[in-house]
Amino acid sequence: MVAETAVKSRSSLFARALWQEERGRLALRQEALTAPTEAEALVKTLWSAVSRGTERLVFDGRVPASQYAVMRAPMQRGEFPFPVQYGYAAVGRVEAGPVDWLGATVFCLHPHQDRFVAPLDALRRTPAGLPARRATLAANMETALNALWDSGAGPGDRIVIIGAGVVGLLTAALAARLPGAEVCVVDPDGARAGVAQRFGADYRAPAACAAFAGTADCVFHASGAAEGLALALDCAGLEATIIEMSWYGDSAVPAPLGEAFHSRRLRLVSSQVGHVAPSRRPRWSAARRLDKALTLLCDARFDELISEEVDFTDAPAAAPRLFGRGAPGLATVLRYSDP
Repeated sequence: MVAETAVKSRSSLFARALWQEERGRLALRQEALTAPTEAEALVKTLWSAVSRGTERLVFDGRVPASQYAVMRAPMQRGEFPFPVQYGYAAVGRVEAGPVDWLGATVFCLHPHQDRFVAPLDALRRTPAGLPARRATLAANMETALNALWDSGAGPGDRIVIIGAGVVGLLTAALAARLPGAEVCVVDPDGARAGVAQRFGADYRAPAACAAFAGTADCVFHASGAAEGLALALDCAGLEATIIEMSWYGDSAVPAPLGEAFHSRRLRLVSSQVGHVAPSRRPRWSAARRLDKALTLLCDARFDELISEEVDFTDAPAAAPRLFGRGAPGLATVLRYSDP
């Protein structure tokens, strides 16, 4: 049975949606919503997270034409390159839908929009005790979890993470839970050392990594820079695995596969969250993986990863700064005020 109280209270239900209209320009559009069916729910958005990786590439018009179909967000509207409504980290409260869903706080892989209608099977209830703001990191945690599965890293391993962005730090936090693992985060920004250490990892600047040369059991590269990839290859030990977590869009990235790459028999593996890691795929659905990511976020330390809040209505003006190269801070979340 669908509870329609919230829908009937409005003669016309509209939403404001954030669209990437053209390269470097975002705008809010007002759009009409249809009432949810019995298999859907109306969600009032509370928070949504901005991806400084993928969304920046979309903002800059750098999604390769060959990847238009593959890189579609689950609930994307519009087509690459522009105009497109892109995003995948919304947390909100169910306003209308089946009675047992009313009032539930849910995560959805939906673009930035203050209200939306989504299929029930696209909504994941957040665990009790997980703040809605922190739950916006679920897609990032899912990426980190999938990469750890792809790596095969285990107890006692020497693990190096290149890049102390949100995904790199979440990967470090998960890796640090492996018994006896030696985990180190490498990043040029020394301001992130404290976060890495509070997540259970050591920290080093790139220039201080000589001791890791050829010794790591597993290396995760999450810096999005060619220099980081070169360092990851240098750190990897004999027959070690390098997990490439960065997506470079339409950029051609040099990979130094000379020198010790062949003699060390290194494995360079791409990890992408669009598919569950092969080691788990027979048993894990994408929904199960996302539920686990939400559960893993039930740790107040992860609040440190959110460094800025921007009001949803201010997003178009803030976008050039948020997506600019060298933008300070870690995750940015959009805050949705009540109408």
